[in-house]
Amino acid sequence: MRTDIFLPKKLKVGFQNRNGTYTGKLAYIIYFDAKGVLRKENSWNSWRSDSIPPMDIENVPMSGFVLNKKAGGYSSGWNHRQTYVRIYDPRGFEFEISVQNLLYILENTNCIKGKGLEGEFVYGWSGTELILIPTSSPDYKELTEFNEALHSTGKIKAKELILGATYRTRQNETVIYLGRYEHAHGGVYEGKKYFFYNVGSKSSYSDFIKLKSLGDKIVSVISEECDPNYAELVDKLQKSKEYSPHDPSKTKYIPYTFEDFKNKIKKRNEYYSTEFLTNKKEKISVSKQRSYNYWNHKATENDIYEVQKGRRYEKVFSGKLEDIFEEYQPISVDLYLPDGKLYKRNVSI
Repeated sequence: MRTDIFLPKKLKVGFQNRNGTYTGKLAYIIYFDAKGVLRKENSWNSWRSDSIPPMDIENVPMSGFVLNKKAGGYSSGWNHRQTYVRIYDPRGFEFEISVQNLLYILENTNCIKGKGLEGEFVYGWSGTELILIPTSSPDYKELTEFNEALHSTGKIKAKELILGATYRTRQNETVIYLGRYEHAHGGVYEGKKYFFYNVGSKSSYSDFIKLKSLGDKIVSVISEECDPNYAELVDKLQKSKEYSPHDPSKTKYIPYTFEDFKNKIKKRNEYYSTEFLTNKKEKISVSKQRSYNYWNHKATENDIYEVQKGRRYEKVFSGKLEDIFEEYQPISVDLYLPDGKLYKRNVSI
């Protein structure tokens, strides 16, 4: 089960008359979020019957839930209905949960014939999906702690962040604060951002979380103690593509000489594309013009090259290297640290 499930404090229940239910009423349940906003109210209003008064209920642990029947699970023309399971709530209505939710419930509690589901349950939401959660499940304690932080009126402010301290995010991620650093993406300077290490990351692509501002994204402090791996994590960040400690105001754009331009293409292998930045700071890709026929897909023997540009690599120019050099006037980029020392030379942007 996901660990970022929201457990609201207050629910609102609307109804339709429906055969095949114990009480003749099928419910659509929505909730108030941590800011007191009623979520999905428009769809709820369009679904429910105005002739049946809605209910406001507290989302507290409750026993007495009973399995009723399968619903949906058919396809007729354009009408597709996923399989759901109807559950009776002891407050006098039925609602539907997914089969996956039912399997999770049965992994953590018993279903007693004639008496229903054993134990107490609360309602939760994973995104837009309603989930019935048994309080006996091992996830419940962690979800309760996470939601107490979400419902807290206080929030972590940027000036309160402690280097190396461990925090919990709104997505229930455990993160370590690494500091606020300059950041650039695709050669475009984006200003300073707050960098965190994602402790539970399962991929190097999501090791680091960067935020322009905190807003309400950090919900609680797990530990104010500096993590023993803090220095190693900062070193890892500085070697990653996510980190940009250079001062963009000191960036230098240096025109290529024709010899350097030609040599870079030769070094890359003239049959493959080589990226450059033009004097207008546009990206181009230069490669030898290819000859395609039934027997081969190889570069021609002549010295004609082509220039491609844009996300779809559209051909925009062709000619000799001298022509391309004259037309686009390629430049290289040198990046410098805030103290003026060279950071990276001839950066590919």
